[in-house]
Amino acid sequence: MQTAQQKKQPPIGAETSSGTPAGASRVSWVDIAKGISICLVVMMHSVLGVEKAVGAEGWMHGIVAFCQPFRIPAFFLISGLFLARALKRDWADFLDRKLLHFAYFYVLWLTLQFIVKAPIFAADVGWGGVVMLYLTAFIEPFGTLWFIYLLPLFAIVVKLARGWNIPTIPVLAIAALLHLAPIHTGSVLIDEFASRFVFFVAGYAFAERVFAVAEWARSNGAVVLAALVGWGLINGVLVAYGLESTPGIALVLGGLGALAVASVASLATTLPIGGFLRFFGKNSLVIYLAFFFPMGVARTILLKLGQFDIGTTSLLVTLTAIISPLVLKVLIDWSGWGKFLFERPAWARLARTPRGAEKVSQLNR
Repeated sequence: MQTAQQKKQPPIGAETSSGTPAGASRVSWVDIAKGISICLVVMMHSVLGVEKAVGAEGWMHGIVAFCQPFRIPAFFLISGLFLARALKRDWADFLDRKLLHFAYFYVLWLTLQFIVKAPIFAADVGWGGVVMLYLTAFIEPFGTLWFIYLLPLFAIVVKLARGWNIPTIPVLAIAALLHLAPIHTGSVLIDEFASRFVFFVAGYAFAERVFAVAEWARSNGAVVLAALVGWGLINGVLVAYGLESTPGIALVLGGLGALAVASVASLATTLPIGGFLRFFGKNSLVIYLAFFFPMGVARTILLKLGQFDIGTTSLLVTLTAIISPLVLKVLIDWSGWGKFLFERPAWARLARTPRGAEKVSQLNR
C-alpha cells in the first residue's frame, strides 16, 4: 500500500508543473529558450554579415538591435541553471563533462573553420600568419566559437569558488562588478569573461527562482503578455536612444531580457510552435558549431543574385544558416558517416561510460 508521500510523487519521466521533469534531464521550456537563443545568435551574425557586405542596413537591423541587450545574457543564464548538479561530481567527471566536452568541439570546429577560411586569411597575412592565427586561437577565442571557449571556464571558476568555500553571493557580486567595470582590453577572453560571467553565475545562483518564474508564467499567460509588452517597450526605447550598453542599464536589461526569454519559452510549451523551437534547442550546439559555413555560402549566392532587398536577404541567410546544420545532422544520423562532427567519441573522454560515445546536442549540459 502506497504512503501519502509516495502518492504525491509524479511518475518517472513525468514533467512537474514547473517544467522540471521528475527523474529526467530534459526540461521543455529550457530547450525552447535555448532554441530561441540560438536563433537570435545566428540571426545577429547573418544580418550583420549581409549588411557589412553591402555597406547598408536592412529592415532586420532593428530586430537585431532590439535583441542585443539580452541575446547573450539569456544564453549564459540558461547555461547556469543546471550547474549545481554538475558541481556535485568529482573533478575528473566534472572536467570531462564541462571542459573536455567543449574542448573537443572547439578544436575540431576551429580546425574546420581554418580549413575553409585559410586561403582568405593567407591573402592578408600570408600562410605563416595563418599558422600563427590558428595557434593563437587556443589562447584567444576565435570567431563565433568564443561561447564554448568561455563556458567551461565559467563552470571551473564556480567549482573552484565552491571548493574554497566562497559563498555564491560574493562570487555573484564580484561578477557584477566585473560587468560594471569599464573593461575593454581588446581581448575577447578577458572582455567577454568580465561582461558575461555575471549572467552565468546568476543562472546558477537563482535557478530555483528562474524555474518558479517559468512556472508562474505558464499559469498566468495574460499577465505575462502584458508584462512582456511593457518590458519590450522599455528595452526598445533604451536601445533606440543608445543606452543599452550603459553600465548598470546593460546589467538590468540583460537580466530582465533573460527572464523574458524564459517566460516566452514557458508560454510556448503550450503552443504548436513549442515543439519546433524545442527541436532547435535540443540541437543548439549542432546549429552553433555548423551555421557559419551555410551562412557564408547563402550570403554570397543571394547577394550575387541581387533579387531581394537587404532585409529579406538577411532573413533568407538566417533561415539557411539555422536549418542547414539540422539537415546535416539528420543526414549524418541516417548514413552513420561523420558522427564525429557532433558526437564526442570515446577516445576523447577521460573515462568510458556505459553510453559509449557521448552525443552532443545542446550548449549547456
